[in-house]
Amino acid sequence: MPASGWTILCDFDGTISVEDVIDSLLDRFGRPGWEVLEQDWRAGRIGSRECMSGQVDLLQMTRPQLDAHLAGLWIDHAFPGFVAKARALNVPIRVVSDGLDYAIHQILGRYGLDDLPLAANHLAPAEPPKQWQLTSPFQAEGCRSGTCKCACVAQARAAGATKTLLIGDGASDFCAADRVDFVFAKHRLIEHCRAAGIDYVPITGFEDALEFLPKLLDGSLASHRHHEPAAA
Repeated sequence: MPASGWTILCDFDGTISVEDVIDSLLDRFGRPGWEVLEQDWRAGRIGSRECMSGQVDLLQMTRPQLDAHLAGLWIDHAFPGFVAKARALNVPIRVVSDGLDYAIHQILGRYGLDDLPLAANHLAPAEPPKQWQLTSPFQAEGCRSGTCKCACVAQARAAGATKTLLIGDGASDFCAADRVDFVFAKHRLIEHCRAAGIDYVPITGFEDALEFLPKLLDGSLASHRHHEPAAA
């Protein structure tokens, strides 16, 4: 059991990373058709797993091209310090992402953080040359996401966590946010937590998370669920 009782589940794209990795790859290497899949996903006609699998099929790049592209992508400058703080406080962190495991390993490896436990879609080469395929080893029955973050919450509890903290930014985090004990929220996840009455604090990045984590552990961090500013 974690010494603090807490376990952190942290999204990658747009949360740890400065930009969305798959979007950047599609913009550069995607063949026509990926935008239609994106529109279908945003409209709710397909799930993220179907969307991502179809989009990855449309990527045309060699591994050296992929690696060179990933070498130019960055993470939040305060994330390594946040990991160090969490480890010092005996709080386990698992990266839970609906993104690409290969990309996450490559990017985090530059920062010496490739040892963080990871749940993500698996990117692998496919024939013919320059093509790729996606599999989803962390999917769950009844879930349309590639990585079921709700299942990751359940796994954390089964492993002994008495409380779970989610750090995320977007739609792939909405379902899990309903099941954790607290959320550090960015971007669209802030609106979801506010609308759903979920205990959260808004963050702009991991400098904020660094400040808030000790307060969460000692019970002094006030939730924004009941502290929204009055409308102007």
